[in-house]
Amino acid sequence: MDDCIFCKIAHGDIPTDFVYSDEHVAAFRDLNPQAPVHVLVIPKEHYASGVAVEDASVWANLMSSAVKIARELGLEKDGYRMVINTGEQGGQTVPHLHLHLLAGRNLGWPPG
Repeated sequence: MDDCIFCKIAHGDIPTDFVYSDEHVAAFRDLNPQAPVHVLVIPKEHYASGVAVEDASVWANLMSSAVKIARELGLEKDGYRMVINTGEQGGQTVPHLHLHLLAGRNLGWPPG
């Protein structure tokens, strides 16, 4: 989508220091981090939210990339959280499917 900020980031229209990138997924640090480590993992193809995903490979790529990033950042020792917000009441603020990879502090429960 032409007006989607995450599409612009994923396709290099907005300069970004990628934590990870492959043919399907891009990952970068959140500009408004909610934890010492806060990485956004997005599919390069536009999906407004998880509801729009019908191809299981999109989920497989997103989740496996997030786990790979967590390993590369050494997060498995102390733990991390993966969050996908869907819709306004679910806390989604950017209409492009994205996974939040959070770590570096005690992440209490219940969340927000």
